Amino acid sequence: MDTTPGYADRKDDVLKRLRRIEGQARGLQRMVEADTYCIDVLTQVSATTKALQAVALSLLEEHLSHCVADAAASGDDDAARAKLDEASAAIARLVRS
Repeated sequence: MDTTPGYADRKDDVLKRLRRIEGQARGLQRMVEADTYCIDVLTQVSATTKALQAVALSLLEEHLSHCVADAAASGDDDAARAKLDEASAAIARLVRS
């Protein structure tokens, strides 16, 4: 079975988004070091959280459209079930976070 990640074609985009989020996190550290007003820091925490959620949803969509779809198309019911179980567990983790 193919082990290429679903996001392989968009890897550069995913990395760019993660680097931007890394910059946001460093900005948060600078804000705290500078004793920035609490609400302003919380606003930036919210923006960073939303950015991470957007990456997570994008990766989940790629997993469904690539990994799960390929497993289903292969005709291997056990592989398809395993990929669906992975997706369900990932969704559960995202909902809890």
